[in-house]
Amino acid sequence: MSNFKTFTQIEIKIGDIYLNGNLRLHENSKGIIVFSHGSGSSRLSVRNNYVADLLYRQNYSSLLFDLLTEKEDLKYENRFNIDLLSDRLIKVTNWIKNYSKTNEMLIGYFGSSTGAASALKAAVQLNTKIKAVVSRGGRPDMVIPVLDKLRVPTLLIVGGNDHAVIELNEKAKEVISSICEIKIVQGASHLFSEFGKLEIVANLTIEWFDKYLKKT
Repeated sequence: MSNFKTFTQIEIKIGDIYLNGNLRLHENSKGIIVFSHGSGSSRLSVRNNYVADLLYRQNYSSLLFDLLTEKEDLKYENRFNIDLLSDRLIKVTNWIKNYSKTNEMLIGYFGSSTGAASALKAAVQLNTKIKAVVSRGGRPDMVIPVLDKLRVPTLLIVGGNDHAVIELNEKAKEVISSICEIKIVQGASHLFSEFGKLEIVANLTIEWFDKYLKKT
């Protein structure tokens, strides 16, 4: 994993709570990628920070943040409350649109596991404010009822050994009417922990954002 330290620790005020975040700002940024992590994870996710580091090397800014406060995270059900998590993601996205250092940047989402579901639901509600979405080992099936309204180019990356999740992603793709592709990383499990597999995920992600994170 990468030891490439580029981020600034920040606090994001959302109503009467504060969410902790890691903000990487590139001076020649192509855009900013907002990460939505899976249940039980956080802004400290080693895998997501690795992807964010490789994105930074390709001139992308990024924000990894805790979708829940420490107190909220103690309630296990909150980790799977897609409505709550997508609402948080929307509010943080609006914070980005109002923050002086990021307000002109194009925005993309990168979601992992259940975080992909909240990213897709937020993208449906924000519509053209989000330019592209990437899902890593995601659960888009959790928001199938709204996927027919998705208007954002979406890449679904799944490990070749993650058979159940491949099937769930294929079912979700059938509902999505916007640009959507599934990429299977052969030899990879759900967490892409095998040697070199997460780098493949990062490279596919960079290619997707290079192609679709553009003004329309």
